[in-house]
Amino acid sequence: MKSRRHSLAEISAKLEQAEAFAADGKVQSEIAKALGVSVMTLHRWRKLDYLGAPAPSAPFEIGHGARDGRAQADVLAELQMENRQLRRIVTDLLLEKAKLEEAAGLHAA
Repeated sequence: MKSRRHSLAEISAKLEQAEAFAADGKVQSEIAKALGVSVMTLHRWRKLDYLGAPAPSAPFEIGHGARDGRAQADVLAELQMENRQLRRIVTDLLLEKAKLEEAAGLHAA
């Protein structure tokens, strides 16, 4: 699947469509498929609230109140999850590279 960035207008339009689909009783996977995005992308867009206020420019500022703390914890948890996924991808690629180098070394000898 090719990665592409959506404009803010596209994201807002897709989120409005997603709300309409959800009101019709569709599940998240069906909504994401209909919009041509992953469930995680849809979740991320909703979390950043592209329909309303813009995302905070500094998500780790010291906030006032429990809500800000929860929002920061959510952002941190999401970043940690993304970090784990990226580490897994890098590990897989390094293993694949090592296998290819080993195979190339065996054929060259």
